[in-house]
Amino acid sequence: MRRGAWVLLGVLAALWGASYMFIKIGLDGGLSAAAVVFVRTALAALVLVPVALHRDALGALRDRRVLRWVVFLALVQVVVPFLLITVGEQHITTSLAAILVASSPIFTALIAMRFDAAERSVGWRAVGVVIGIGGVALLFGVDLTGGTEQALGGLAILVASLGYAIGPLTSKHRLHGVQPVAIVTATMATSAILLIPALPFTGVADHAPDLGTIAAMLALGVGGTGLAFLIFYTLIAEVGPARASVVAYIAPGFSVVYGALLLVEPVGAATLAGLGLILAGSYIGAEGRLPWAGRPVEPVGELDVGLGGEDPALLASEGHER
Repeated sequence: MRRGAWVLLGVLAALWGASYMFIKIGLDGGLSAAAVVFVRTALAALVLVPVALHRDALGALRDRRVLRWVVFLALVQVVVPFLLITVGEQHITTSLAAILVASSPIFTALIAMRFDAAERSVGWRAVGVVIGIGGVALLFGVDLTGGTEQALGGLAILVASLGYAIGPLTSKHRLHGVQPVAIVTATMATSAILLIPALPFTGVADHAPDLGTIAAMLALGVGGTGLAFLIFYTLIAEVGPARASVVAYIAPGFSVVYGALLLVEPVGAATLAGLGLILAGSYIGAEGRLPWAGRPVEPVGELDVGLGGEDPALLASEGHER
């Protein structure tokens, strides 16, 4: 990847790493999981609509086929994962939540084995995935032994990471040619609309949110959702879903730092070692080479070999649209 792509990847990791902390602040401030997700998606849409209009990017949404895939994407990559992560964070720490989401590139690699030959991890890229898994395993540390609720919270976040893997592949194959800002704007607006019917049934706090909660929701909606997803879809268009998804390896490092400094979550030697493995694995997985090796020659071939043009539709039919 070019240097600019790595810079965007770092900014995205910093934003998404902080999102888990902002979610926790919102929950502690008395907001329900549905309310947190609605606020972050609605704020993201409000920020992104003027940008999309300025770039004249929303014309593609007149196509009903595009709109259908936007709704699918909103459900699979936003509404369901956001709700699962927010519910899961009621039972586990922000650091552990971010670490579990780091399994997303692994799901991407597994799905690509069946549906996307161009995104399969082979050679050094496969080695990078394995190194990243080792880092996640080491960083996991605490094991989910705190009872049934903690285990279910961790499982919910693992399922969310599956949605994060399906979304980019869907965007690549079904929304190819649509500007990233149009995709993320429409997805966030659709997600907010889909959540409105659930709000009356999620409980209301017995007090108004304080300034800290309001500030956390603003940061989560504007930075950790709107700006972050715009960067993410830009990276998907530039470097592909597999390489863009390595942000899930890097973001836990930021989350651990934020949690330790601002939420007083513990950080041990295993955490630091795990982070080192994750960073190394993300680099090798994205570049397909060791840091000191020369740049490899990329194989030339059809991007959609073996797909039959039906990959995301097959994903939906096989039960991934949750």
